[in-house]
Amino acid sequence: MYCLGIYKEMFYLSDFKTSQRYSMSSDLEFLRRCITFAIFASFVFLFCVSVVRAETPTDAPVLISQTNSTKALVEISAKRNLDSAVKIFPAGAATRVTLFVTNLDLMAREGANAFRADAETAAHQNYPLEIESLGQTRERSWVYALTIRLNPAAGDAGDVLVRVTWRGVSSNRVRLSIGHSGGKIRDDEGAAPTPLPEKPFLKNRIEENAVGLQFSGDRIRFLQQATFGATPEQDARLRRIGIRTWLSEQLEQKYDDSGAERFSTLAYPNLPQMTTDPANGCPPGANNAVCVRDNYTLYQLQNWFFRETLYGEDQQLRRRVAWALSQILVVSGRETVQPSRMIPYLKILDKNAFGNYRNLLYEMTLNPAMGNYLDLARSTAQDPNENYAREILQLFSVGLDKLNVDGTPVLDQNGSRIPTYDQNTVNGFAKVFTGWTFCNSGCQNSRVGGIVNYVDPLVLFPNNHDSSQKMLLNYSGAVPIIPAGQSAEQDLNQALDNIFNHPNVAPFISKILIRQLVTSNPTPAYVARISAVFNNNGNGIRGDLKAVVKAILLDPEARGNLKTDPLYGHLKEPNLFVANFLRALHAEANTGAAVNCNNQSDGVLNSFTSSLDQDTFNPPSVFNYYQLNYQVPSINLAGPEFAILTTSTTLKRSNFTNQMTFGLSDGQITTMGIPADSTGSGCGTAINPANLQTLAEADATGGQLVDALDKLLLNGSISAPMRDDILTAIQAVSPADSIKRARTAIYLVTTSSQYQVQR
Repeated sequence: MYCLGIYKEMFYLSDFKTSQRYSMSSDLEFLRRCITFAIFASFVFLFCVSVVRAETPTDAPVLISQTNSTKALVEISAKRNLDSAVKIFPAGAATRVTLFVTNLDLMAREGANAFRADAETAAHQNYPLEIESLGQTRERSWVYALTIRLNPAAGDAGDVLVRVTWRGVSSNRVRLSIGHSGGKIRDDEGAAPTPLPEKPFLKNRIEENAVGLQFSGDRIRFLQQATFGATPEQDARLRRIGIRTWLSEQLEQKYDDSGAERFSTLAYPNLPQMTTDPANGCPPGANNAVCVRDNYTLYQLQNWFFRETLYGEDQQLRRRVAWALSQILVVSGRETVQPSRMIPYLKILDKNAFGNYRNLLYEMTLNPAMGNYLDLARSTAQDPNENYAREILQLFSVGLDKLNVDGTPVLDQNGSRIPTYDQNTVNGFAKVFTGWTFCNSGCQNSRVGGIVNYVDPLVLFPNNHDSSQKMLLNYSGAVPIIPAGQSAEQDLNQALDNIFNHPNVAPFISKILIRQLVTSNPTPAYVARISAVFNNNGNGIRGDLKAVVKAILLDPEARGNLKTDPLYGHLKEPNLFVANFLRALHAEANTGAAVNCNNQSDGVLNSFTSSLDQDTFNPPSVFNYYQLNYQVPSINLAGPEFAILTTSTTLKRSNFTNQMTFGLSDGQITTMGIPADSTGSGCGTAINPANLQTLAEADATGGQLVDALDKLLLNGSISAPMRDDILTAIQAVSPADSIKRARTAIYLVTTSSQYQVQR
């Protein structure tokens, strides 16, 4: 993908090249620059996933060139006298080219689907290239023949630069002539011939038994994938104990003082079940507004969530996975407005984050909030409702199209996708889910006074269940028909088994979890490896999410010190962006808070993420805040979070960072961070850059400060031009004002595309 460059050239840093002064005090100037940012950063985010260092990592694949040029070696002969030959390939999809690649250490069954390839033309347009096969050469076992098919859209392009990527790392680029030889495209800076090696390259691989230990960049990347953000303390501890030990600690069951299983660090909000009408639940009076806010909006639940993300250290991985699952099995507070009604739903996600997916489907099917949201609780034999039947298939399990185990679509003889199910299947499942409704009498936790019970699972009213024959999913090994006359519980379990054992479930769910935790565009090989774990955790158990999550995070495509594939990673969704920033910079209570806050934020942060189109636990539809298979326009690549990245939300990301870092001016009063609320009952949120201020004081050049932020926020991958321009910005601030130097560096790093894309 051709990268437009780091947007700093278009934003704040551009002015530092002509000015030696830097001031955030001018609101007009700040607004002008923010508007510039909003316009250009949107394009940069869309066309450039991230910018990374130009050097090639030692574990990168190496495309072999001719001896005295960067022309691709496309043939191996006994004489190897190929330097004078110029091979010209005709344009078109029928043309196949075999390239040769080395410096690989392939796992069992890792083949062509572990690689991607693309070609850049002189017009700086990139074209993906289909990879057809990969195999070891007979002459040299450490050299592999990689056969690609040309992209017809490139046309008669002349010389192009071709690269391959593997496990998130890009190779060098070699020249290939399409249609004719020559053209204006230049070799990459520093490019050199990479002739056929006589022996294997020395490799610098991550040892399986010490994955990530030796690499600070990989540790920070791991923490960004497995938590809501890296902290210096976590990084130091991870360096001591290693990734595998940390994972074991996070994945083990935790218990409270009574011996009960614990699925959150902080207690869930203790909120009463309320009547449907706020006028009855919160009588008029001095406390009416607070009562309505706490019991008829998700305010308290949202605050709990953000405090969990900031301070729940022993449950970080569970919280991150449960948050990902909440975007698959969606229930929205827009329909279930009482927070007390949402808590049992969230507990199911938390409990099953490291459990079995089959159990998660069962408990979610009978959850009252889900029953209300997708109408299962109102579906009867006399009036069956399709909503839950349709969504459990389309969104929660198998998806619309049949999939291979690596997540690629199964195609028919005409090259078309094959639907997973049809309307008859939906009708059959709709009948299965009839008769279940709220348990309003005889239940342990049921409420009195006419309040609907959202605590206990749904119960069956047998007369409302359709006991006729039902058609289910039909696939090899399936039992596609439920016979008439079974009990509703038998129908339910047989239907869920039918869904759970469908071959689509493993690649469908595995790919979504990879996208949420690691990268939006995983290779099919990565998906296939995780699907295999979903299908069998090593002990013959299917659907073990603990094993799946562990495999996702330890996979070679997730690990590695530096990722140079421009398609690697994903845009940080708003909650992740806010939490990453605050955790890294030690979020604490605002100093003006009037209550005892234990120096911690009160979690009142949802107003910021909501303005970024992510209103926590309030997605706009069952399709989540954004569709999980959303394709970025024009470049045909998956980028789910980009669906809610607009000019407006891009600007608001910058505004959040500015408020937390520099504060907002109001006459003579400047507020840093988020103040306590007007009643004085909150704590507010602030950051503490004291340690960064110390670095700014110690080094007048700003180098130590930038290097510390590079390690903590960018996995050590800051590009040289970005580093140079941030140093220029820091040096434009008086050395005597070390706190402003620190804040300037924080602001410029955290508003960069390199930071806002998790790599």
